[in-house]
Amino acid sequence: MGFPEYLHDLSRLEAALQACLDMQEDMPAQPEQKMLNPSLLILELQWQGLTGLVDSSGKKDLSPVHGPETVLVWLDPLKNLARAQPADERILLALKIVAENLHMGNTALEHKIPVGGGGGLVLAPESGLKRNPAIFIPLEKTFERFLQPRVFTLQWHITQACDLNCKHCYDRTSRREMSFDSALQVLDHLEEFCRTKKVRAKVTFTGGNPLLYSHFDQLYLETVKRGFPVNILGNPASRQRLERLLEIQTPSMYQVSLEGLREYNDFVRQQGYFDKVMNFLPLLRELGIPSQVMLTLTRDNMDQVLPLGELLRDRADTFTFNRLSAVGQGADLLMPAPEDYRSFLKEYIQETANNPVLGLKDNLINIIRDENEDKPFGGCTGFGCGAGFNFATLLCDGEVHACRKFPSYMGNIFNEGLLNSYDSKAGIRYRDGSAACRQCKLLPACGGCQAVIFSLGLDPSLDRDPYCFYSLAP
Repeated sequence: MGFPEYLHDLSRLEAALQACLDMQEDMPAQPEQKMLNPSLLILELQWQGLTGLVDSSGKKDLSPVHGPETVLVWLDPLKNLARAQPADERILLALKIVAENLHMGNTALEHKIPVGGGGGLVLAPESGLKRNPAIFIPLEKTFERFLQPRVFTLQWHITQACDLNCKHCYDRTSRREMSFDSALQVLDHLEEFCRTKKVRAKVTFTGGNPLLYSHFDQLYLETVKRGFPVNILGNPASRQRLERLLEIQTPSMYQVSLEGLREYNDFVRQQGYFDKVMNFLPLLRELGIPSQVMLTLTRDNMDQVLPLGELLRDRADTFTFNRLSAVGQGADLLMPAPEDYRSFLKEYIQETANNPVLGLKDNLINIIRDENEDKPFGGCTGFGCGAGFNFATLLCDGEVHACRKFPSYMGNIFNEGLLNSYDSKAGIRYRDGSAACRQCKLLPACGGCQAVIFSLGLDPSLDRDPYCFYSLAP
């Protein structure tokens, strides 16, 4: 039997990985400004899929395909591991911006793609977002990565206007639409926040339906100009409406919601809405816009999650769920019994191995991963309960909340500013989470759901998530 044709390129890739490992002692300390990882190597290979052969996760793709592929190889300073991955246009653009000291927003706007990258390709100053070291004490090294995020997400409810009236809506109160001049002030505050905290930010526009905001296209353009990647959490839109956004830049993600199969979903949201979403998802894929479907889990739709996941298998990029926070109109809906939810989570985790569209979000999934001796994942915001930590909500009247799913006021961006709202006593209280979780080793990646705790009449700063089934006993 002869040697495989891709052996030469595979040898080059393995040599590059070893060269990166040899640089462990020469990696710089925390830089004062952004810089390319000095271990970075860029390989132009003639075979695609070779990185799967050196994947340390054990999930190896043994079917390389002949064809050119650019591969990045570098030493990940956080994990102290040599990594390799194919380079896409978002990552290459990010490297170009840092290497040539270009303006992020203008460059991304010129190329009409959001900038992306991670895993230590770019070294940056230490993030100013840190968990309280007196509370978040990682008992195992694998949890240390959840203590200091480099990206802050602003979920911006730019308007209360909506073309639906969902039965679980958290807030249907009347709030005046934010003026365009005020919206520009918000972007100024966000830029100041990033400079001070030494982090990047992304903006998630939602509402209501954010596309109903009077100045959405202008605000979308200004947000992109500032270099902030944009997610949209909204309702289905026409091809023409999406193409107007694509002329500016492709959104990082477009999320729509379904609450179960057709009959139940249309009962909760609107007659005919299920089919609108199912017809909209192929359009997003055709236009190259990453898609996500979100479900708010209740007692009445829990058994529909996995069947819906099957329907979305080839339509959406990701499908996941949040537990109901029974506030606002959602107070009229019922949550599942904790023991039933535990059984559901176990079944859901098993099914993720069979259906790649199923995503992980609920923090309590970490309990099952721990039972299975799997590594923890980041939970709701990538850092456990990120309320008031790496995540905040801005309402259209300027109120800043730790989380939109329950009243969690931290300040007003037009009065106290974003920085002062974040550093307020309320902000500190929300990101410290519940005192009942202090001794739990899963805390850095979990913390339960403060919105669920609140909606069940408990205190998020004192009480444990009633759905938690993790034993704190030594």
